[in-house]
Amino acid sequence: MPKLIQPLSDIQVKNAKPKAKDYRLTDGGGLYLFCHTSGGKLWRLDYIFAGRRKTLALGSYPTISLSGARQRREDAKKLLANGVDPSAVKKAQKAAVVTDTENSFEVVAREWHNKFSESWSSSHTATTLRRLHSDVFPVMGDRPIGEIKAPEVLAMLRRIESRGALETAHRVRTICSQIFRYAVATGRAAQDPTGNLKGALPAYKQGHHPAITDPKEVAPLLRAIDGFHGSFVVKCALQLAPLFFVRPGELRQAEWVEIDFEAEQWNIPAERMKMKQPHIVPLSHQSIAILMELHVLTGRGRYLFPCHRSISRPMSNNAINAALRRMGYDKDTMTGHGFRAMARTILDEVLQVRPDYIEHQLAHAVKDPNGRAYNRTAHLAERRKMMQEWSNYLCSLKNGAVVLPFKQVDVA
Repeated sequence: MPKLIQPLSDIQVKNAKPKAKDYRLTDGGGLYLFCHTSGGKLWRLDYIFAGRRKTLALGSYPTISLSGARQRREDAKKLLANGVDPSAVKKAQKAAVVTDTENSFEVVAREWHNKFSESWSSSHTATTLRRLHSDVFPVMGDRPIGEIKAPEVLAMLRRIESRGALETAHRVRTICSQIFRYAVATGRAAQDPTGNLKGALPAYKQGHHPAITDPKEVAPLLRAIDGFHGSFVVKCALQLAPLFFVRPGELRQAEWVEIDFEAEQWNIPAERMKMKQPHIVPLSHQSIAILMELHVLTGRGRYLFPCHRSISRPMSNNAINAALRRMGYDKDTMTGHGFRAMARTILDEVLQVRPDYIEHQLAHAVKDPNGRAYNRTAHLAERRKMMQEWSNYLCSLKNGAVVLPFKQVDVA
């Protein structure tokens, strides 16, 4: 007569101690607790499938309780009754989890970022990753990208909007859309759910970069810069900003190795330019004079405008704007970026320079009649003449020339 198996009790399972050899505590129906010499307690289920004896791991105690193990045994029996191998199901589920992890939003987003950031500016690369880290990954970074729906994305965007950062919410939506489209292209998502969010966020009106473009107001600004009482390095940067009218990041990261005094030009490498194309800034006589004076102080280092805390780093990206605030120009009146709009407006409307010369010098994407991008030396002779004429004009303003007001233009 076969021996009857008494079901286990919670006390038996809890009090099971390690012995010199591994042993089992049987519960019945193929379920048992495997007690290891190390003290580990593992639930196992022995069963027969297709004539073969097999064992299914059901988890460890106390993570899986006695009642939990019995429920898993019953689930396995249902599968067997339907001709399904429980071990095969578990293996498939594990593979699905691995696939979901490999195709999570964060994994795909980092792959996208690594692939395309080589063509971005360093600041855009860092800003994009920072926004993903701060606002997106904590909310849906571990979600399989193919399972994310529009309402889930909208909930994340509304969190950003709720803190008063509507512009950031719109920018994050754009970033997510690019990531979803990449996932679609690489076969990891069926569609971009952000396409269904049109109109779901309040519209954000892109403002102008605050800039002074009226020549009457430019004159006192230039005089205020010459009278700046802060750091000499920052003062030189302020003096050169209107003469060069490059983007603030391009100015503050300028290196002495890029300054060619003999050729009278500043050669900015492609990796620091927004459009990833090398750029030439012709040096006027006025800018050379400022650079020569600055060279005495910082010329032995790497940067024209080193950080005051460490010469191994360029000055802060807020240094120019902070100096403008000290001079009495608030953030709604003038910014470091505003010198570009100042030059674009006045060169066009006062000095009547050809627009394509101006656009080239602003390092905007300008194409020839055949649709090809001009190289960095396009119209260089005319741009040299323009830059000297521009410097002369600014000097005349500073010295009290009669001028007329003109409208504001935003320049990226």
